[in-house]
Amino acid sequence: MSKTYELLSQIVTPTDLHKLTDKELLQLAGEVRQAIIDNVSRTGGHFSSNLGTVELTVALYAAYSMPPDKVVWDTGHQAYPHKLLTGRLPRFDSLRMHKGLSGFLKRSEHELDHFGAGHAGTAISAALGFAAARDRQGLDERVVAVTGDAAICAGMSWEALNHAGEMGTDITVVLNDNRMSIAPNVGALTSYFTRLRSRPTIQNWAHRAKELIERVPGPAPRIAAGLRHGFTHYFAPEETGTIFEEMGFEYIGPVDGHDLPGLLEIFRNLRQVRGPVFVHAITVKGKGYELSEDDSRKWHGVTPFDSETGEVPKKSSGPVQYTKAFGDAIVEMAKDDPRVVAITAAMPDGTGLNKFAETYPDRYYDTGIAEQHAVTFAAGLAAGGMKPFCTIYSTFLQRGFDQVLHDVAIQHLPVRFAMDRAGIVGADGPTHHGAFDVSYLSFIPGFALLAPRDTTEMREMLFFMKDYDKGPIAIRYPRGTTPENLPEGRTPIEFGKAEAMGSPSELEPVVTIAALGSMVETAWEAAMQLAAEGLGVQVVNARWAKPIDFDEIFGQAAETGNLLTIEENARNGGFGQMVRDEMVERGLSVKHTLMALPDRFIDHGDQKRLLAENGLGLEDVKSAIKELVKSRR
Repeated sequence: MSKTYELLSQIVTPTDLHKLTDKELLQLAGEVRQAIIDNVSRTGGHFSSNLGTVELTVALYAAYSMPPDKVVWDTGHQAYPHKLLTGRLPRFDSLRMHKGLSGFLKRSEHELDHFGAGHAGTAISAALGFAAARDRQGLDERVVAVTGDAAICAGMSWEALNHAGEMGTDITVVLNDNRMSIAPNVGALTSYFTRLRSRPTIQNWAHRAKELIERVPGPAPRIAAGLRHGFTHYFAPEETGTIFEEMGFEYIGPVDGHDLPGLLEIFRNLRQVRGPVFVHAITVKGKGYELSEDDSRKWHGVTPFDSETGEVPKKSSGPVQYTKAFGDAIVEMAKDDPRVVAITAAMPDGTGLNKFAETYPDRYYDTGIAEQHAVTFAAGLAAGGMKPFCTIYSTFLQRGFDQVLHDVAIQHLPVRFAMDRAGIVGADGPTHHGAFDVSYLSFIPGFALLAPRDTTEMREMLFFMKDYDKGPIAIRYPRGTTPENLPEGRTPIEFGKAEAMGSPSELEPVVTIAALGSMVETAWEAAMQLAAEGLGVQVVNARWAKPIDFDEIFGQAAETGNLLTIEENARNGGFGQMVRDEMVERGLSVKHTLMALPDRFIDHGDQKRLLAENGLGLEDVKSAIKELVKSRR
């Protein structure tokens, strides 16, 4: 690494912080913040969320003893300071790069990454599990869950809080309240936290908590049993903190999440407290980097930038992004049809709904990090006569699977699902790859699933979906831009009908490729390159993962005797497997090669590189075609 960090470079494990004075811990916090700025400006990654947790992390790790104590982080995109304080500074410049450090916590990466997660709302549940395991084994370690950046609004967080209060075991929940997630927080709970934040006592809680502990006769571990509700009711009005108190927690807060001396006092004292404790810490997302403080939403996730000026290298104008194309199309649909409404689960930027939200605010719904609710809410809208577009990343829709099946599909409700980030997404890794949606949606009776070859076709499919009222329907599309090498000739979108694209050459086809969605580009490019080698290949754009146009695919394959199916989805339960099952049912003698993502979780890295490493690169397709022809002969 080009920069030196006097204290941070000496930190191998969090217990090394115990050797530092409080003054040195202040210096360490500054070095952690600078290391994040220096490195993320080069690699890209989650930026403002991590700048906001620096003092919180330093205080926790200086007060607790890891190991054996455990700190469980929610989502992980606010845990870069955790990575730096667990000895990963020498590798921090490899963040989110191929074979480098993960952008989230990962149990296989470090022994102190106690629980990995890329989806929000898991920390309190997991931490309570660790606490229960500790209790069963008679151990004495402390367990802390750090939630926030809107994860506290997730349904799982409240289910876990309810359970923890009922169990009454020793667990500390720290809320990193930065007023934001990826987008502004929404809902009544956010308003409640705003009222708590308005309390005038924010700067004094550290000293008051200490004073209270010092007044208690006998050992400190008896505090929680003897002073239920004591922390809040002793110093605060009766009406504040009641949600957490009624759930069985001692509520501390709100406290200044950047006041390191105050945080050190609080956590050193609370380490001795027994029973469930809830610490409400107010932080500034983007703290310490002026541009990100001013616009933390813009700086939540960043590409490489100039750390001195904040300028991002300008990209030359290129092909249209799928996300933008979706955003433009849904605005156009809403203009012509007042029943069109849009729903997102805390991802207006990532799903392209910003323009819709600005143009039709009364028809735009952000449920917060609550995918299950978003799906059933959409079902209610559909049942009420509206045309809801439930816009959720492929990987996040997994969280609402039961609602898709039970609340939408069984009732044959025409909810339109728009699944961005289908397939390999790149640097975010296995928690964010949309590798399973064809598999987990296609076996649901009455469900229809589309996959466009480019943004023009996606727009046509969206308009088809708008007027489709026979049941639930979904469209999956990749992260990135529309391909530019495909022919412009098109046929209209018809239910369950594929598009025969033909061959890019006059050669007699010897192989038929049936490609789904994003893989049409690769299939067509392979056909063009093989034509230059004297090998004729014809391409079928499947368009539908359900229902599949078997007649078109098998009719084309019968002409060549060779069929290759290719998709950016898991092999098991995917498009190719459904094609193969139907071939067996029909007793066809066509030679079939199935290309799909392998049966394993795929790590983070560049999209094209990951596709090539997992058998879906251009050269893989060309080799598979040649092998098909060779084996047939």
